Amino acid sequence: MAYLLQVDFPFEGPFGEEMSTVFQEIAESINKEKGFHWKIRTENKETKEAGGIYAFEEKQDAENYAEMHKKRLESFGVKDIRVKIFNINEKLTQLNHGTIK
Repeated sequence: MAYLLQVDFPFEGPFGEEMSTVFQEIAESINKEKGFHWKIRTENKETKEAGGIYAFEEKQDAENYAEMHKKRLESFGVKDIRVKIFNINEKLTQLNHGTIK
């Protein structure tokens, strides 16, 4: 079974192309995480929020990454980090063209 990790937090920026440049190294490091499948990076300049939706193979992998990432964000001064983990209903996800891996 695959698991979805949802993370979001207040964020002052950068956004858009500048975010892509500033956070490229962190984005590349995520690919090396145990059980990691993919991430969709989220951002909303108007509401000053950012985060991501991740897919992991095992719940423990998602939990381990969430704990590490939360500590990393806090070291950057980010507060009010929200983290949720969900089971992915693979059959219905595939019906709606979602990719798990």
